[in-house]
Amino acid sequence: MLKKRVAVLVSGGGTNLQAIFDAEKSGIIKSGEVVLVISSTEGAYALERAKNHGVKALAITKKACGGQAEFERRLAETLEAEKIDLIVLAGFLSILSESFTKRFDGKIINVHPSLIPSFCGKGFYGLRVHEAALDYGVKVTGATVHYANEIPDGGRIIMQKAVDVLPGDTPETLQRRVMEEAEWVILPRAVEYVCSNAQ
Repeated sequence: MLKKRVAVLVSGGGTNLQAIFDAEKSGIIKSGEVVLVISSTEGAYALERAKNHGVKALAITKKACGGQAEFERRLAETLEAEKIDLIVLAGFLSILSESFTKRFDGKIINVHPSLIPSFCGKGFYGLRVHEAALDYGVKVTGATVHYANEIPDGGRIIMQKAVDVLPGDTPETLQRRVMEEAEWVILPRAVEYVCSNAQ
């Protein structure tokens, strides 16, 4: 069976990328293979992770491109040249326009560190999500993998996993638990699910 070609878009350390690599190795992901990693920031550690796995890695930054339109054009050109079947946004901090998401309709998935529709949308990323959850006093949070469209965190949900909020949690401890117990579990599963069901 021909594996689907997967690109992972990152901006930082690449812990979710590592979870995907680990899932490839353990056989959780068998219908797809990461062949490309693109970072929106120069020098992101995720690029090192990719190189360590023998995966093509490059940075395409908005700054170097001089703006969103050229940034997205370069991104799309690279993805199409590599014949990518699935684009995984894993801690990718650039919001993509409607024209970009429509161009790759049904081929982009994103992981978000809350149970959508809670604590999501514009401005909700990184520790801000967990700060909001703690401020609100929720007892359960988690992570969601969803299809990406022009609305930040607005696409159809693929998988969710709940994580308990514990007394004394800080945004940092909660972020770590959501990553370990939810993001790193459901993102690889969602990659396999989408790859195995793709036409």
